[in-house]
Amino acid sequence: MDLDGSILPTTSQNAAEDVADRAVDDAFSHSAEDVVRRLEVVVERGLTTEEVYRRRKRYGPNRLREAKTKSVWIILVDQFRSLIVLFLAAAMMVSLVTADFLEALAIGAVILINGLIGFFSELQAVRSMEALRKLGSVPATVRREGKVTSIPADGLVPGDVVLLEGGDVVTADLRLTEASKLQSNEAALTGESVPVDKHIDRLDGETPLPERANMVYKGTAVTRGAGTGVVVATGMATELGTISALVDESFDTGQTPLEKRLDRLGSNLIWLTLLVTAIVGVTGILASRDIIVVLKTSIALAVAAIPEGLPIVATLALARGMWRMTKRNALVNRLASVETLGATDVICVDKTGTLTEGQMAVRAIVTTDGEVGVTGGAFSVEGEFERDGKRFDPAGDPVLTSILEVGVLCNDASWVPADGQKMVGDPVEVALLVAGGKAGIERESLLARTPEAREVAFDPDVKMMATFHATNGKFRVAVKGAPEAILAACTTIRTSREHQPFDEPKKGAWLERNRTLASGGLRILAVAESTVADVDSTPYEGLCFLGFVGLVDPPRSDVRNAITKCLDAGIRVVMLTGDQVPTARYVGREVGLFTGAKEVVREGRELELSESLDETEQQRILRATTFARVTPKQKLDLVELYQRHGHIVAMTGDGVNDAPALNQADIGIAMGKRGTQVAREAADMILRDDAFATIVEAVKEGRVIFGNIRTFIRYLISCNVSEILVILVASVASAPLPLLPLQILFLNLVTDVFPALALGLGEGDANVMQESPRDPKEPLLTRDHWLSILGYGTFIAISVLGALALGLEYLGLNEAEAVTVSFLTLAMAQLWHVFNMRTPGSGLLRNAIVTNPFVWGALVLCIGLLVAAVYMPGLNVVLSTRMPGTKGWALALGMSLAPLAGGQLFLSLHRGKAGRSHSYDADAE
Repeated sequence: MDLDGSILPTTSQNAAEDVADRAVDDAFSHSAEDVVRRLEVVVERGLTTEEVYRRRKRYGPNRLREAKTKSVWIILVDQFRSLIVLFLAAAMMVSLVTADFLEALAIGAVILINGLIGFFSELQAVRSMEALRKLGSVPATVRREGKVTSIPADGLVPGDVVLLEGGDVVTADLRLTEASKLQSNEAALTGESVPVDKHIDRLDGETPLPERANMVYKGTAVTRGAGTGVVVATGMATELGTISALVDESFDTGQTPLEKRLDRLGSNLIWLTLLVTAIVGVTGILASRDIIVVLKTSIALAVAAIPEGLPIVATLALARGMWRMTKRNALVNRLASVETLGATDVICVDKTGTLTEGQMAVRAIVTTDGEVGVTGGAFSVEGEFERDGKRFDPAGDPVLTSILEVGVLCNDASWVPADGQKMVGDPVEVALLVAGGKAGIERESLLARTPEAREVAFDPDVKMMATFHATNGKFRVAVKGAPEAILAACTTIRTSREHQPFDEPKKGAWLERNRTLASGGLRILAVAESTVADVDSTPYEGLCFLGFVGLVDPPRSDVRNAITKCLDAGIRVVMLTGDQVPTARYVGREVGLFTGAKEVVREGRELELSESLDETEQQRILRATTFARVTPKQKLDLVELYQRHGHIVAMTGDGVNDAPALNQADIGIAMGKRGTQVAREAADMILRDDAFATIVEAVKEGRVIFGNIRTFIRYLISCNVSEILVILVASVASAPLPLLPLQILFLNLVTDVFPALALGLGEGDANVMQESPRDPKEPLLTRDHWLSILGYGTFIAISVLGALALGLEYLGLNEAEAVTVSFLTLAMAQLWHVFNMRTPGSGLLRNAIVTNPFVWGALVLCIGLLVAAVYMPGLNVVLSTRMPGTKGWALALGMSLAPLAGGQLFLSLHRGKAGRSHSYDADAE
């Protein structure tokens, strides 16, 4: 059985070969005119149709090298690659050699059923990934032959002239030739969450990627302004493609822990079977038994030893877990990844968009009268203003109203309140629009009263922006910017009653207030205004200071509760962010990452030195729950550090730069809404809602799945051990075989599989998230499990052999009838044995087994099938069963209840292990 439904990359080219096709190397270090000349294009006209065709033939389509998905045939063939399946195939061949065609047909049916179940489950996962990938197609606006037109992005070629405006997704690497207040969000490529202001000036040849302000790159987004650029690289030659190629080269499709455990278990069972078969064979030969009889006994042992239902039930249990997770917005592209999530003990999670809403929101407004809090989501006008813990109406405060108006007027963003998440522009400016909307101040109505007459764009040198608005024959100047710049330009300060002189001591006090607010994790924006007579007046002189606006990317409403669940489950949650330490500390405090008195935040640069540190220092790093100023390389370093210390690590990411860490992690988790194609391809799971709470639900599902798998494996193997012991003892004693090969196969496929499947589909222990993660080195079945399996198997075998002996000696049944009684005894004992799978110490009548409706359905179905095995014409011939009579049924029923009674007595007397640690102290030293 192969549970791997992963998506495999192609390896036709390496990264270096792809980059060689870049049309202009280091375009940022050349002037715009030089780049245009090299590309032989006139910006005002663009390329001709003939030239586009020629260049497309040379450079190829503007597409990343898509991951090559498994074909239908490969998915199907992979289902039959396991030791258990191969061993069953060998048993089938022996049956054919001995002319037992019914046995061969039955064993072949087992193999086929397992393969088809796994095939359709994994095919669904792969096709879901393909559908998700297709969502990434976007158009591009280009100028060709003097006309502006929209074309599919994959049609771009080097030299194309692309027109950009706010809200556009950049579809190739462009050297800018024009830029008007242009700003782009490059988080997907560089990890920096703050939008980058763009210009067209030439840069030094050593300028690092995040500082190349005259370039825009494939996969990034224009947040505001407009511009024109010429394509210098397409497809795999782009910066995005370079990283994608590197990820492809390191792509790992290794087995998950569950797959390794199941393969190990299958191998052990096969060796055990060969050993027992050898013993029986030698015994039979020494006893001069017929060789055909010896072969039939060997086949019976092989069928008895191998839990034929294991591949089927494991695949179905994992598939159901995958389907349940899909309903919870988690798309898994490898079945076995469901279980790996359950073993996770460390979750490294991005702050922006996963723990937070991914959008700035105004949280505080500070005036001379004090601080006003702002509540509500980042995308909704629903919210309140609070002062001193009480609800506050901003309309009653003229200074607060002016601050909100300036924030709305001095703004280039757009936002539609009716569709909260439909927005274009700088996240800070969107937040100002939302804050104004909470107070009933809308940009359109405000502009209708005070039309905009002039805008002075934000200047990185002066760190301010201003707009002029006509009002009563004069002009209101609305200004926002960095606190130190605004304070320096102000001469007065507005209070609720008057304008007062703003001297240096007062400015110093406000600068200190700025530092205090910033240390609490807020991003501070200063707001000022003035009234001038001339629209051409200097905007940054004689300003009146209004106050500060504090913004933050607010935590998602469900995050704190989800993190609490993780800590209760013993899972370490580690927040990674590119933001500064104060911001990281603020968010960590808000989402509940700091469980003790300490609020330790480490910086990413410490991770680069991790290999050279001693064990004590490495442990100090490992105990940290928050890392600030983290680069993509440092994320990879952290994942590797945890793995070196034996942890199972889940890692979230959305950008191309996150792909190496996603690939390295035991479980890579990509964002479905804002994640890049490369991140999705590198991940094992995709969050459709980008929510951390979804990860927690997936971890819970993984734990339930592993617990269910462990339970039904114990059930199946204990049933099989009983069958082995029955055949082995009878063979050594030269007694009639209590079970025939087809009867064993019938039990393993029917009366074993359905109860096992019911165990695999159970809801699991209600307290599963109150236990610490299991030790990743812990085997699938522990020593205690094997002892219980041997005990249960022995008890069932004694009951079956006892029923056979009683049927022959005391009821006077012939051999065929006695074998039927032993067959029925074993079948019913195995059915009742399902109730022995309850947790030790749990209630006799209230436990996960008794309350599982699938168990009762399986019992009813299997009892009906047992009756059919005895009384249905044709089936009773195939199984060689006889009607045992009332006494025979009574004997089988009575003997089958003995293992149940013994098992329940043992479970009631044996108290379960004390629950492991129910919480995790992240700050423990």
